[in-house]
Amino acid sequence: MKTSIYILLVLGLLIGCNSSKTIISTKATQEKNNVVANDTVKIENDDLEYEIIIIEPGFNSWLASTAKPEGYYSQGYLETKNIIYVNEWNNRVLQPQLYDPNLYEMQIDYQQGIDYGYEVNYKLYNYFIYFQLKYKQQLAGFVPRI
Repeated sequence: MKTSIYILLVLGLLIGCNSSKTIISTKATQEKNNVVANDTVKIENDDLEYEIIIIEPGFNSWLASTAKPEGYYSQGYLETKNIIYVNEWNNRVLQPQLYDPNLYEMQIDYQQGIDYGYEVNYKLYNYFIYFQLKYKQQLAGFVPRI
C-alpha cells in the first residue's frame, strides 16, 4: 500500500513538473519570436537579386521615433555615406583581433554604382547611425549625429 502511494506521488510530481516546464518554454519561445519579428527589417528586390536583413533589438522603434523621416536626405547623400560606412565596417570584420567580432560578424556586399533604391539606402544608413550610437563606435572617424 505504501509503495503504491509513493509511486503515485512520484508520478504526480513528474507530471506536474513537466507540464509547467512546457508552459514556461512555450511562453519564452513566443516572447522570443515576437522580439525577432518586431526587430527584423527585411528589404529585398527581386529585380536586382539582393536582400538585406537587419535583426537588431530596438532598431525598428528607433527608426520610427528618432531617425529623420524618409525624404529628408537625398539618395546621393545616403549612397555616399553608406559607401564610407560599408568600407569601414568590412575593414573591421577582417580585423577581429582589433575589433569585437561579436559586433562585426559578417561583411556587407554593397557596391558603388549599383542603384539599390532609396528605401535600402535609407534603412542601411540609419542602421549605421543606430549601431554607432548604441555601441559607441565611430565608423567614419567622427560621432554620428541625427
